[in-house]
Amino acid sequence: MKVLLVEDDPQILEVVSVCFKLRWPDVKLVFSASGEKGIELVETESPDIIILDIGLPDMSGFEVLEQIRFFSDVPVIILTVRGEEMDKVRGLELGADDYVTKPFNHMELLARVKAVMNRTRMSEFKGGESRFTSGRLVIDFAARTVASNDEVVKLTPIEYKILHLMVRNAGRVVTQRRLMSEVWGESYLENTDRLRTYIRRLRKKLKDNPPQMLLTEHGLGYKFVSPV
Repeated sequence: MKVLLVEDDPQILEVVSVCFKLRWPDVKLVFSASGEKGIELVETESPDIIILDIGLPDMSGFEVLEQIRFFSDVPVIILTVRGEEMDKVRGLELGADDYVTKPFNHMELLARVKAVMNRTRMSEFKGGESRFTSGRLVIDFAARTVASNDEVVKLTPIEYKILHLMVRNAGRVVTQRRLMSEVWGESYLENTDRLRTYIRRLRKKLKDNPPQMLLTEHGLGYKFVSPV
């Protein structure tokens, strides 16, 4: 596995480097202290995952992420300052796969990297496939049917659309704003109470209580986790 770290703080570079070498000695690490060089390395090095700092000297990490997403779907974990919820939301909406807040525990970072890589390797659902099967949940996208524990789950069109969007992004946070925009449209972005109501209905119909599939990421949105 090849990891690209775009970060200008030498201390963080050293800590992350040591962490990977101790835990995953076979990992190849590539570094960049600037956003422009980081974008270039995505093209020339083809990393398997990117750890991207938001505060870079030449351009913001958001700009870097936007430019990367023009030509690559490589997984990206953003590094944000603790408490900056809007940074997390913005990063996720621009296509980040996860985030880690500074200061961070090195074991948490490695766990996040592992989780993101596992998600990207999932073969359970690809955009062109017509069926999703994971644990007790089966979704037939062609027939628009859902079953749990071999029992048909009757969903309304809105409930199905929410579930479909979350399954397509299994393992990653889908922001409230994105859900509202794609399900109801731009004019409903502030009506988050409606979204919470539909999430509760979905959980009830899928017998997901306490939640194990449709998880709440407070202040950000929701995440679908494959059931066991």
